Amino acid sequence: MFDHVKFGVSDYAASKAFFLKALQPLGVAVASEGTPDYGVELCPPGGKVSLCLFQTDEKPAHLHLAFVAGDRRQVDAFHRAALEAGGKDNGAPGLRPHYHANYYAAFVIGPDGHNIEVVCHEPQA
Repeated sequence: MFDHVKFGVSDYAASKAFFLKALQPLGVAVASEGTPDYGVELCPPGGKVSLCLFQTDEKPAHLHLAFVAGDRRQVDAFHRAALEAGGKDNGAPGLRPHYHANYYAAFVIGPDGHNIEVVCHEPQA
């Protein structure tokens, strides 16, 4: 559905480092980068969608960003990496059957208070 999502962050270096480490299990890396006020584009190799961050002093509302994982191991790896990158736990990896039977997700709060989720919709392999 999206081509890219771009939002401002209060500490560009910290947010860039957080998202690179937290989303590394999904293969996300820097696709392009300009000055901090222009920002950085992050996406998986050959990806068709990207996440873009830029430095700002504005105080935007908190976001809920959900990234798709290919399998449940990626969800688990994201959660570990995000916590190591300084994220705060907002829901350990596990099934969320109130969404649907195979909704396996993990949630962390990122540097700017955004709720970052990685979800796998596939049954256990």
